Amino acid sequence: MKGTPMKVQNTLTSGTSRRVFTAGALSVVAALALSACGGAAATSPATTTAKPDLKSAGAGTITMWVDAERSPALKDITAKFQADTGIEVKLVVKDFAAVRDDFITQVPTGKGPDLIVGPHDWVGKFVQNGVIAPIELGDKSSAFQDSSVKAMTFNGSVYGVPYAIENIALLRNTDLVAESAATLDEVVANGKKAVADGKAKFPFLVGMDPKQGDPYHLYPLQASMGSQVFGQAADGGYDPKQLLIGDAAGVEFAKKLVAWGDTGEKIINSNITGDIAKEKFLAGESPYFLTGPWNVPDVQKKGIRFAVDALPTAGDKPAQPFIGVNGFFISAKSANALATNEFVTNYLTSEAAQDSMYKAGGRPPALKASFEKAASDPVVEAFGKIGATGVPMPAIPEMSAVWADWGATELALIKGQGDPAADWAKMAASIKAKIAG
Repeated sequence: MKGTPMKVQNTLTSGTSRRVFTAGALSVVAALALSACGGAAATSPATTTAKPDLKSAGAGTITMWVDAERSPALKDITAKFQADTGIEVKLVVKDFAAVRDDFITQVPTGKGPDLIVGPHDWVGKFVQNGVIAPIELGDKSSAFQDSSVKAMTFNGSVYGVPYAIENIALLRNTDLVAESAATLDEVVANGKKAVADGKAKFPFLVGMDPKQGDPYHLYPLQASMGSQVFGQAADGGYDPKQLLIGDAAGVEFAKKLVAWGDTGEKIINSNITGDIAKEKFLAGESPYFLTGPWNVPDVQKKGIRFAVDALPTAGDKPAQPFIGVNGFFISAKSANALATNEFVTNYLTSEAAQDSMYKAGGRPPALKASFEKAASDPVVEAFGKIGATGVPMPAIPEMSAVWADWGATELALIKGQGDPAADWAKMAASIKAKIAG
């Protein structure tokens, strides 16, 4: 794929090396129903009836915390809202790395904003601290990808209006390997042949954090072997009481990490960080790079001919990536909750707003109508289809107790240290103890 470089930003948060969406949510993302049709578009602001009582319902100004990259994308829709209602939406640019904790600290004091932009994996902690309010999407819910609404749902209530979805994929240098492959075994075989033929130096690339490994990038392979982190509650959300990661399928995955690692086939190399993996792929030294859309612009700028392939399976289940969903959240202490809800549910759900956010961030839009247009870019279309196999990154607070043990254990196994069955069980026990407190 070539053409105009896609503009992407990196704003997801997780406990992995993507921590800095990083997440560097979303900041680009469940069973992702990225169909090119279905579902009526959300109400356009142009058809929204102004509410004459909005100013009298509270403060005459709404404050939104947003990062510098996304602030410009919101200026037109905030201007439209002010023209319709007389209420200004003040965009306050905040440091993404600190904004979540600042929001949790300031909302209870009444000094926080009326709404905030961020990834869905903040929801659990926000709800736990009582700082965001549920949102009633009503009929508009069907205008969004099902998975994006699911990601914003916690304990049966929707807490955010989604606008972008993010997930990883397998980038393939088509000059080194011409055809896509369905399984990891086939990918490895193709990569090894490229090395044997003198075309490449590495059969496969995925970055590892020197201390944490990278469970986020490796999760599709783990999921493909039937190993999940948490089970599901009756409402379809994650149940922290059902910690599944230490089951028999997880142990089999642990054994594979040793086989793929430094003392095995060296498919996953503990000494190759994310930056090194990117450098080697850009240098044409590997046909494959397991990564996300944040690295696509540099691949395009380098002039590499590439394809965005579906994630290869390592077992008999689909290779499901975690998806991150970015969205808008309303403060539980908004000074004008009525006006804020009007802005969020009837303006930020519009195609105009969702299109603008896509142009700023480059991630597949959560609004179906906006995705249909964005999918004219084959890279966006491919990442969107791959996300169709994914599951939302767990947003429950208990997930924070998972990352450290999970990553450290995986990294040790990749290095060939310890016993897979024993160490994986020890990891699960440690996580369970942390969750129990």
